[in-house]
Amino acid sequence: MEKYFPNLKNWHLTVMLSFAFFSMVIAPGMAFDKINKSNNGIAIKGYDSVAYHTEGRAIKGNKNFSYKWNDAEWYFATAENRDLFAANPERYAPQYGGF
Repeated sequence: MEKYFPNLKNWHLTVMLSFAFFSMVIAPGMAFDKINKSNNGIAIKGYDSVAYHTEGRAIKGNKNFSYKWNDAEWYFATAENRDLFAANPERYAPQYGGF
């Protein structure tokens, strides 16, 4: 096949490398822009994302201790956890938006 299309191999490599480059550049930015949330706008199914760090386990949050961030409503088990999150959301929010 190279006899008839000598540049096909180089073209294919160029397309693959271009795709890989743009995937690496674009994908990380897309991952942090969206949050996994319910139809009601509640992030990570209402679980307390700070509790994963402080207690090492999943704890269901309470809507009385909520915080709005990144177009989603986040629930927390305690006011202290809500305040920790509010001070540094990037630290406590799940990677890749919780997907």
